[in-house]
Amino acid sequence: MNGILVVVFASVLWGTTGTAASYLSDVSPFAIGAFAMGGGGLLLACHARAHLRKNSRLFLTHWPLLLIGAAAVGVYPLAFYTSMKFSGVAIGTLISIASAPLFSVLLERIISHKAISKQWIVSFIIGVLGTIFITLGKQNAQASSPHLQLVGIGLGLLAGLSYALYSWSARHMIEKGIHSRSAMAGMFGLAALVLLPSLYFTGQNLFMDVKHIAIASYMALVPMFVGYLCFGYALQQIEASKATLITLLEPAIATIFAITIVGEHFSLIGGIGIGLIVLCLILQVCKFDRMYRIINESVPRAHKL
Repeated sequence: MNGILVVVFASVLWGTTGTAASYLSDVSPFAIGAFAMGGGGLLLACHARAHLRKNSRLFLTHWPLLLIGAAAVGVYPLAFYTSMKFSGVAIGTLISIASAPLFSVLLERIISHKAISKQWIVSFIIGVLGTIFITLGKQNAQASSPHLQLVGIGLGLLAGLSYALYSWSARHMIEKGIHSRSAMAGMFGLAALVLLPSLYFTGQNLFMDVKHIAIASYMALVPMFVGYLCFGYALQQIEASKATLITLLEPAIATIFAITIVGEHFSLIGGIGIGLIVLCLILQVCKFDRMYRIINESVPRAHKL
């Protein structure tokens, strides 16, 4: 239960990034993502330096997991923000976020040989429907070219796969005995070595005044540093597929902030989408499998009586 609540808290923090980024309209979306994830990665590495030293030998033993996770973290902002640029914010966000849980469960099934529960499948279907409805609730400009739109969809899938990969890698490292702080700090710290230098080419206007500095700092410190610190903690207790499924709550939170703070307008279908996301979360919190077994076991007894 605690792991689920921690992911919910992290999703709320991540849901604020869209609203924060909306006040940086004169900055490249990729630069915002690169600084947020790169800056957050440096903070994670500094915060976990004692754990990183302690787990250094385990990192050397399981270096493929670390490199896969770091590469996925580095690819994610490039794929995610470019997807939104080519296919539109709504489609790019939908494909990226909704595909991540599917990729996560496929990784766990194919590589880790873990079973997929019926409860997860039902939750996933409801969560994806909710994400689609939220997307339909707001009209967004689409890509000017059908070819660019297809490229954007492909990049959205790559972003979803990247998200799933670094979540799976972190969970796998934790299962191998690496501390959760070390796992997240190792991946994000290595990715920061690539993401932050990229700002030399993309970071125009990012630090042009106090407002820009404050918003960029907030995104690195709160959603990325605190959010992924929480996400790593949660991965000690729940599977990556379950954690990424719960993060479907992020677009619902982002929608609520967009309405209440930015003043954007959504149709009724967007509200229905938020309701479905909440239902998806309830299905993950409640132990319906256990309830089903108890009912199943009690039925034969009732017949005997």
